[in-house]
Amino acid sequence: MNLATLLHNTAARVPDQRALTQGAQSWSYAEFGTRVARSAGFLLSLKGATPGCRIAMALENSPAFLQLMYACWHAGVCPVPMNAKLHPKEFAYILEHSGAIACFASPSLYPGIVGEVGTRPGLQLIELDTIAAGQIAQAAPAPLADGAPDDPGWLFYTSGTTGRPKGATITLRNLLFATHAYYADIDWLDERDCIIHPAPLSHGSGLYALPHIARGSHNVIPSSSSFSPGEVFELIERYENVSFFAAPTMLVRLMSDGGVDKVRAEHLKCIIYGGAPMYLSDLERALGLFGPRLYHLYGQGESPMTITGLSKRAHAQALAANDRAMLASTGVARTGVEVRVAGDDDQPLPPGQIGEIITRSDCVMRGYWRSAENDAVTLRGGWLHTGDVGSLDERGYLTLKDRSKDMIISGGSNIYPREIEDVLLLDARVAQASVVGAPHAEWGEEVVAFIVAKPGAAPTAQMLDQLCLQHIARYKRPRRYVFVEDLPKNNYGKVLKTALREQAKAQQ
Repeated sequence: MNLATLLHNTAARVPDQRALTQGAQSWSYAEFGTRVARSAGFLLSLKGATPGCRIAMALENSPAFLQLMYACWHAGVCPVPMNAKLHPKEFAYILEHSGAIACFASPSLYPGIVGEVGTRPGLQLIELDTIAAGQIAQAAPAPLADGAPDDPGWLFYTSGTTGRPKGATITLRNLLFATHAYYADIDWLDERDCIIHPAPLSHGSGLYALPHIARGSHNVIPSSSSFSPGEVFELIERYENVSFFAAPTMLVRLMSDGGVDKVRAEHLKCIIYGGAPMYLSDLERALGLFGPRLYHLYGQGESPMTITGLSKRAHAQALAANDRAMLASTGVARTGVEVRVAGDDDQPLPPGQIGEIITRSDCVMRGYWRSAENDAVTLRGGWLHTGDVGSLDERGYLTLKDRSKDMIISGGSNIYPREIEDVLLLDARVAQASVVGAPHAEWGEEVVAFIVAKPGAAPTAQMLDQLCLQHIARYKRPRRYVFVEDLPKNNYGKVLKTALREQAKAQQ
């Protein structure tokens, strides 16, 4: 089994069809397939390259990202895509934990990673500049490697409640299942279709490149390599049958932009949104602006993008019937997926009752990389325990009631307070720190830090902000600091974060 076969079959079927475009750069499927085969040859020439070894990628959205990802599959090695917004210390941890033999980094990210990692034995840091790109292009093409369905196909690092990221081992079977589920539940595709990638390719947008590449669709990457409402509108104007993945905050920004009134909605095929809750008022406005072209997905890194979904047709039906419960739900179980709401004994609860959401399917990860103790809890009984709380109605529609107990979702990104608290406590002037999320109109939630200073000390928000920027990604740092004399606690000394959330909300 080799996922690169999906690309090479397409290249043989429609060799002249445009595969990837970014600005003036455009490759046909024949060119894309050739570049991938040569890149695979380059990967196999690296010191320590063996079947299943890990190759890390610290890259912004670009054709090179997809080229290297497919090259990993072609060569029979496992890609470790990393969010380009991470802090160098976070890159360093993932590189160490994954045991990657090499890391390809863009010129903008390379210096920070080198400064943090240095010349660690067994790790080759490769700046993906024009020189390296030329060397890769001249490598001898590699033959397609053989693989097994349960071989690692994507090591996806997702934050954990301990503050350290956990590597979800996504197998080749998982990725193929997710690809087929796209056709079954979201849309059928062919070479007339186009997908725009304004969201990170290291996450959901990269996963959705797979079904589009397998069917010969055109993958378009914004020239900015990131999300800009004006640029998205321009691309929708230029191309037809357009789909793209967006976090709810991205949809809110699109709707708030002055260009939204001129958007060519008829050029849109599907906007897939998920990763965070979306306010009903925003969803209704989006349906009014873009028409019945929205698909709501619920998934996790441990079951990538594939647990439940609310189809485009269901959106339209719910809107027409004023069925706000359906519209507020995350839809029904995806094709081939089982979903339960379970009690503390892991047994299914009756419709309407609230419990933990658990799921099983061929999309659920093999386990966490080098973390058997987490597997025993998260995958007990053969079910993925999501840590999310919700309820199923009589029709099978799932509604999220809360995310994992303390997790903050800001701009579609998962942020765990413990990680930030550990950094804040590095300041010798800080006695206690507790981080919570507060509602935010654009981002969904914002990070708020409650700080108790040590006697006689006076840390400032500016000091703590600089400390955070030295250790964690910018998007994780607190947006507000609240200095208090003490933190509310229960009889066992546990901080009452519910009370802090209420206080943060009241002080907005």
